Parts: sequence; structure tokens; C-alpha cells
Amino acid sequence: MKQKVLKALANPARIFYVPYSLAVINFAFQFIIFIIIFVISLIIFRADSQVDPLFFLISVCVVHMFLAVFSKKEPQLGQIISAKLRLFKKKIPRRLAA
Repeated sequence: MKQKVLKALANPARIFYVPYSLAVINFAFQFIIFIIIFVISLIIFRADSQVDPLFFLISVCVVHMFLAVFSKKEPQLGQIISAKLRLFKKKIPRRLAA
């Protein structure tokens, strides 16, 4: 029983070599940025928008590759980032959140 728990903690769930939480945050964050840029371009240029969805897909893939490289060096990167986000949501001072 102990070994299963340790194995689950040592090998977090991954999507194409990136921890699940980081991959979802990456996609959601970039999708929101794409929607904001798309809406702004629609407002400025009316119906003749110059935003190409291919740039969105390329940027998601490039950032995903960077995350894969960094998570290879630090396998618990997703858990570290989610713990930091929880501390900042609780408004714990920076000296305690280090």
C-alpha cells in the first residue's frame, strides 16, 4: 500500500510529458489571451480580422515544449506552482510563501 502512494506522488499525471495541471493552465491562459486579442482585433478592424488561429496553436505547442523541458528537470513543478497559487489566494505574506 505504501509503494502505491509513493509511486502516485513521485509520478504525477502527465499530458505529453507535462504535468496535467500545468498543461491545463497553459491551454486556458493562452486561450483567454487569444480570445482577448481576437475580440480587440474585431473591434478595431470590424469584420476584417487579421488574427490567425494557427498562431494560437503554434504558441500553445511551443510553450508546452518549454514546460516539458522544465518539468523533466523538476518533476513536481505542477504541484509547486499550484501550492504557490493556493498561498497567494489566501493572501499569505511573501516571506512565508517562499
